[in-house]
Amino acid sequence: MYLHALATALPPATFTQRECWDIVQRSEARQRLSRRSWLTLRAILRHDSGISTRHFAVPDIELVFSLTADDLNEVFRVEAPRLAARALASALTQAGLVAGQVDALLICTCTGYLCPGVTSYVAEQLGLRTDAFLQDLVGLGCGAAIPSLRAAEAILAAQPSVVVACVAVEVCSAAFYLDDDPGVLVSACLFGDGAAATIWSSTPGPHGLRCGGFSTLHQPANRDRIRFEMRQGKLRNLLHPSVPALAAAAVGQLLTGERTRPGGRLISRIIAHVGGRDVLDAIEQTCADCDLAASRQVLRECGNMSSPSVLFALERALRDGSPDEMGDWWLTSFGAGFSAHGCRIGL
Repeated sequence: MYLHALATALPPATFTQRECWDIVQRSEARQRLSRRSWLTLRAILRHDSGISTRHFAVPDIELVFSLTADDLNEVFRVEAPRLAARALASALTQAGLVAGQVDALLICTCTGYLCPGVTSYVAEQLGLRTDAFLQDLVGLGCGAAIPSLRAAEAILAAQPSVVVACVAVEVCSAAFYLDDDPGVLVSACLFGDGAAATIWSSTPGPHGLRCGGFSTLHQPANRDRIRFEMRQGKLRNLLHPSVPALAAAAVGQLLTGERTRPGGRLISRIIAHVGGRDVLDAIEQTCADCDLAASRQVLRECGNMSSPSVLFALERALRDGSPDEMGDWWLTSFGAGFSAHGCRIGL
């Protein structure tokens, strides 16, 4: 399948990490955290963790830690479709298409739950045809963007004449939670909000870039090291200290398989989910000749946005060039499950 457009969207509200520290200090959460937790938050938010700014869709981020579960669910219901629709509208403009030409819309998310899903709201907002195929992918965590592209490939294999739109959208601020668990504290310091949209067809797009060569690795034994759980009706992110090494090992295993695939083209560049500074460091140490500059830049400007992050990194990399006849780019994402995924982008 061929890429016709890639567009991203961020909430307008931007905060530095120091401003996030000030917000936490003023919040009611201060009363229920231990001194050790405060030292952890200060160490991450007031020093260089690889992140400079993050974007939040919660209307009043000052109140995020005092909002009820119902409040947070309502934020997701309003803001996730809005953010996804902005990204998709921009992608359609890039591709020279109108909403009525979209035959299938796939949206992945893990930071909230709607029934009907986010696709229903986005289809209404942008005016998709009433017979467009809508599919919501939930529960795949930070790695969801690549499995969504794999689903798009399957649709195009079955119906080569259709146009497929894929959107990854997360309102991580609607899943912020604070207690004395170190992983929960780190999560509150890393994640931000964003959306990325892509348009796919069976015919070449303006740059002739093709996506394929999908691979996946599942490790259910490591499921509890990174996942969401429900606490008092709110999403609470579990994040184990072993995640950087776990991610690096999984990505390394997939990459080795890809590089040794019979008849496979050379991989000239790796584009990874941004994860966090320690995650990117671990991947670079594990994967030979791996330069994750685009991922590091997205992490610095936006934080970890979960599923859209790898597409933000791809967009950033494409500003400086694109894959050529010498080799493909390899995209990789990873997260809850524990799972890791890969695919190729090339001519």
